[in-house]
Amino acid sequence: MKRTLSSLCTFAAITLFSSGLVAAENAAATVPKGDLSTHEFAGSKIFPGTKRTYTLYVPKQYDPAKPACVYVSQDGVLYNAPAVFDQLIHEKAMPITVGLFVTPGNAAGRANRSFEYDAMTDDYVRFLSDELLPYVAKTHHLNLSTDGNDRAIAGCSSGGICSFTAAWERPDLFRRVFSNVGSFGAHRGGYVYPILVRKVEPKPIRVFLQDGSNDLKFTFGDWFLANQEMEQALTFAGYEVAHSWDKGAHETTYATQVFPEAMRWLWKDWPQPIKAGAGSPNLREIVLPGEGWKPVAGRYQDTASPAANARGEVFFCDAPANKIYKIGRGGDVRDFVTDSQHAAGLAFGQNGRFYATAGDQILSYDAEGKVAVVAQGISGHGLAVGSNGNVYAVSRNTAGRKLWLIDHAGEKRVVDAHLKQAAGVAFTADGRFLCVTDSTSRQLYSYLIQPDGSLIDKQRYYYLHVDTVDQSGADGLCVDRDNRVYVATQMGVQVCEPTGQTHCIIPTPNGKVSGLCFGGAQLDTLFATCGNRVFQRKLRVHGVPHISSP
Repeated sequence: MKRTLSSLCTFAAITLFSSGLVAAENAAATVPKGDLSTHEFAGSKIFPGTKRTYTLYVPKQYDPAKPACVYVSQDGVLYNAPAVFDQLIHEKAMPITVGLFVTPGNAAGRANRSFEYDAMTDDYVRFLSDELLPYVAKTHHLNLSTDGNDRAIAGCSSGGICSFTAAWERPDLFRRVFSNVGSFGAHRGGYVYPILVRKVEPKPIRVFLQDGSNDLKFTFGDWFLANQEMEQALTFAGYEVAHSWDKGAHETTYATQVFPEAMRWLWKDWPQPIKAGAGSPNLREIVLPGEGWKPVAGRYQDTASPAANARGEVFFCDAPANKIYKIGRGGDVRDFVTDSQHAAGLAFGQNGRFYATAGDQILSYDAEGKVAVVAQGISGHGLAVGSNGNVYAVSRNTAGRKLWLIDHAGEKRVVDAHLKQAAGVAFTADGRFLCVTDSTSRQLYSYLIQPDGSLIDKQRYYYLHVDTVDQSGADGLCVDRDNRVYVATQMGVQVCEPTGQTHCIIPTPNGKVSGLCFGGAQLDTLFATCGNRVFQRKLRVHGVPHISSP
């Protein structure tokens, strides 16, 4: 949902009108005033050595027998929030909500505000959820909801982007965001948010943006333009977003005026859950409505390298457990190889043979699990097998990685000796090109395959987004029938069009992913190895088996 500029320009008038109603109501009955108290917190391990103050607001209607909703504000008390909450809770325009107004940390003269607020990481939201909120609940004997649908977060400037980041990183913890003159600029990478919002599968959050045309224009960007970009991106991706633009500067004056109406909008229809939007047109071509990620039975040590056979049955390895597992089409999981020699890469080839990199060998298995040695002297990682029987494998030597070819006659040779941290290997749907990931780069290599299996015309063809903090890049990959390439990255599954551009990003439930493949009877289910879990998700698209002819 989007609130238009014309409707939101009337917020000030609505607020004045509401003020008149408040005065009239107060003449008839006194609005209960919540309790305010100020305290100090100095026990953070996420931000070690810091001290900060927080002001606690507890409404008179608070009932310890019921979990209260939570509102967190950065930079302490802003927008006359306690008085607004008194009124709105009294009117039942928002639920019974405990307010936590917290200042940024300081440590031995080092101001932590930008470090905590502008960073595009989950550090600050973890500080709230794992440290400060549990401390407040325990110290003050409060029953606070831990459901993101019951939590709002707000802030000004860097506190505004901090509030959005908290919800973006952890919508399970915060889903209602009020951002006043938010710093979506170049402090610590926030300028990329409009692009990520357009590409990443939407999350169940609701956002209210406030800014003015006289906001900052300086080294780090144009704040008013950046906030308008955010509003347009959120609208494009199908988020519930409202905004109020005015002629204000970098201040809280106008935000204070619209704050009551913003709170009404953010809490409207509570406790109904906030729902995610449909996403971009590119995403809608791939995902199915209502079909999310589902866990495959079991928990493992470290899952990796899923691969599917001609029946759509999926195999994956767990190197620490020294096993290869098989997922049947009915979802049942069983051991396939109980002594895998710590296999790290898997692929299917001709005649249903199953290939694995194990130690310094490349092995193959028949349908019954009987093993044969394909090549020795290659300490392999990812691999792919062509329809002509050629095997491409990435070695993982400490001095650098090489790309090997083992042809159908069993001869091996290096076809690229200039790779740094290559990991995954896959053919394009037409069989003409080989794709290789490199975890040190935001690009994905593309090679043209020659009739003899050699590779030419190497290009960093596919562009990938890289996490601003964890610079490690891509791992495993797979391809669909329309020649899209699906790449496992720190940001999720990045989907590249044949043009080489990443058009959408699909996060996984636990924030991890190392390998991908299409499986199921119709090859329309994407399987992802994610740390100690394997997830699956049915899609609109269909995969391409490596063993098929181009």
